[in-house]
Parts: sequence; structure tokens; C-alpha cells
Amino acid sequence: LVDRSPIVVGILHSQTGPMAVSEKSMVEAEILALEQINKAGGLLGQQVSWVIADGASDWPTFAVQAEKLIREDKVCAVIGCWTSASRKSVLPIFEANDHLLIYPMAYEGLEQSPNIIYTGAAPNQQITPAVQWCHEKLAARRFFLIGSDYIWPHCVNAIISDQLAGLGAERVGEMYIPFGSTNVDSAVRAIIAAKPDVVLSAVVGDSAIAFAKKLRDAGVRPDKTPVLTFALGENELRGITRQDMVGNYAAWNYFQSVDRPENLAFVKQFKARFGSDRTISAVMEASYNSVRLWAQAVTETGSTDVRQVRFALRHQSLNAPEGIIAIDPETQHTWLPAAIGRIRADGQFDIVWTSGISVRPVPFPLTRTREAWEAFVEELHQRWGGKWAAPTGLTTEAATQGTVSP
Repeated sequence: LVDRSPIVVGILHSQTGPMAVSEKSMVEAEILALEQINKAGGLLGQQVSWVIADGASDWPTFAVQAEKLIREDKVCAVIGCWTSASRKSVLPIFEANDHLLIYPMAYEGLEQSPNIIYTGAAPNQQITPAVQWCHEKLAARRFFLIGSDYIWPHCVNAIISDQLAGLGAERVGEMYIPFGSTNVDSAVRAIIAAKPDVVLSAVVGDSAIAFAKKLRDAGVRPDKTPVLTFALGENELRGITRQDMVGNYAAWNYFQSVDRPENLAFVKQFKARFGSDRTISAVMEASYNSVRLWAQAVTETGSTDVRQVRFALRHQSLNAPEGIIAIDPETQHTWLPAAIGRIRADGQFDIVWTSGISVRPVPFPLTRTREAWEAFVEELHQRWGGKWAAPTGLTTEAATQGTVSP
């Protein structure tokens, strides 16, 4: 008897709330890949269907939805999350159910779970090359670190702080904006007062758009004080007055302007499906790759069994739009190229630096032991009362790592 029932995949992203600006487009990229699979005949002789769950930019909601996808919708894999707080919230559910999450977002590293395949950048594929580049090419010696007040930016800034110490450069400020808040005035004032050579931004979602506008309104210009962002791509630039960001930089693994036949085909397909005015960011491209890597693993195993597919995923590679990528069997992170782009007036990027080939992922930066990094993450978690985001308002990180004053 041949099973003709559809294979069901879970898609878990914020459709509402402050992260929807970034995550809705990930869903579209995932759907594009799934539709292409079905058009080509499906998998194992079956069509693939999908259930979309809304994490609503709220970590507990992500956890509830993950449980529902696994238990009620009986999905055989989930592709999802943007923020590290949402990933940290669902991780125990995937581990308890011995299930599979494919996480398509560049993130802070400092984590490795047998139940997660990480298809976005590890810190050595985004964060540390960008700091090195600022130090060398922009001759930056005074760095101001700013982020949204949750787990990812705090970890990113700890990684950067270690690197700056190694380079003999100075961290002249470190500030956090409450998650989802558009009240960024005090942060802008602090940047102006600190006179940094460069601002490194891990501000996400709606906050990032408000921050870009307020900086430009305050006269902070890229020719004097460039901003390098780890969280804004082509998709977010559609939603803001681009003049607020022109001339600043972003570090990603992919830009829509990558000149490869595989990318030109991907861009054309996405625009044909979702509109010629649309743009594609690294996160969207990683979401698309995630589905394709999963489909390859299903085809190879001849099964949708979670454990078998998870194991097969560990040695998949793909001629992706940005180049050849491959999942590293040891870490379950992905070999990816690294790149830095300068924001243009049309919302696209001029690629100013690239690693050229894919870089091996190192989830735990070598400046501290794995145990020390895990302790750092756990200390933040405890300090925030068992949550993955800070419960209070704007916090300024004092020069001594780990002490916070409101």
C-alpha cells in the first residue's frame, strides 16, 4: 500500500508584533521552496503540505505553537524562529519530543543542540569578520555597541568585547533598547556624546527602523560615524526611508546583489511569485535553503522519520544562491561565506568585502572555553528571572562585563 497522504512541514515565525517586519518574508521564502518541490513532483511520491504558526513576537507563544505543531499537527520538521529568545524558548520542546527544528537565522552561537540544524551564520561567519573589517578598512579604534535588550545582542556584544580587547581597540559604550521599543532617543544621545569611530548595531525589528531614523535626524552620518548592522537586510530597508541608512553597512552571508546564475534565478523566481517590487535578504535566502536541504535529506533517506532525516541533514550540501554551502556534521551549523555590504539609495547593497568561499562554522568563539560561554548565557538567563529577554527598561552595560545599571 502506497502512502499518498501529504508530508506535513511546520513553519513557525512571527506574523504579528514587532518582528513581523522581518519574519513574514521568511515564511514566503519557505513557501516558495515548498511550492517548487511540489511542482517537481513532491517528495517520495507525496505532495508536501505545511502548517503556518504565528509566534506573535512573543517567546511563550512560540513555545506553545511549537508544541502544537509537533503534537497536534504531526509535522515531520519545523522551520522557524528569528530571535534567539524564540529559539531558546522552543529548544526544550524540540529536545523533549526528540524532534527537528531548522533555524535559518544568523545568531550568536554559544549553543549546540542535537535537535537543531543551524542554517544561519555562526559568530565567526558574521560578527568577528565584520569587527576585523571595521578595524582594518575603516581604521576604527573606538566602537559603540548597541542592541535590543535580549539574549542575542548581549551575547554578540560579549563576543565583540573579547575581540576588541584582543585588537587593542576601545569599547566606548554599550547600550540596550527594550525589545520592540521605538524610544531610542537616549541611545542616540549616548552615541553622539561617545564620539565612536563606528557603531555596531544588533537592534532588531521595528526598533532598528526607529533607531536608523533618529540617528540620521540627529546628524550622525556614515562618512563620520558609520553604522554596521547585524540585523537589517534588503527586506527591512523596504520599510524605511532608505536615506536614513544609505552609506552604512551590514554584515551577512548573502546579498541580493550577489552575481551568480543561481542567485539571479532565485531572485527571478521569488519576484515572479511575490511581486516584482520585492527584495530578498540573507534571512529569506537561508529560509529557502533550509527547505531545500531538508528535502534533500528526506529524498536520501527515503523517509520522513525525524531521526533519520536529522542524521542525513548532517552531511547535506547545496549549490545555494550565495555559493556552495554545507552542514557541518560535528556542530550541525552550516559552512557559509561571509560578506559585508554598503547600503545604496535603491535599498540594495554594494558588496565591499567577501570571504570568497564558505567558512567553517565555529559556534563557540575561541576567546573563552565552551563552558565559560555556556555559563555566561546561563547567568543572563538567571539574571532575567528565567527569561531570554531583559525584564526592565534601557540598560547600559558598565565597563566591567556583567554588571548592569538601569
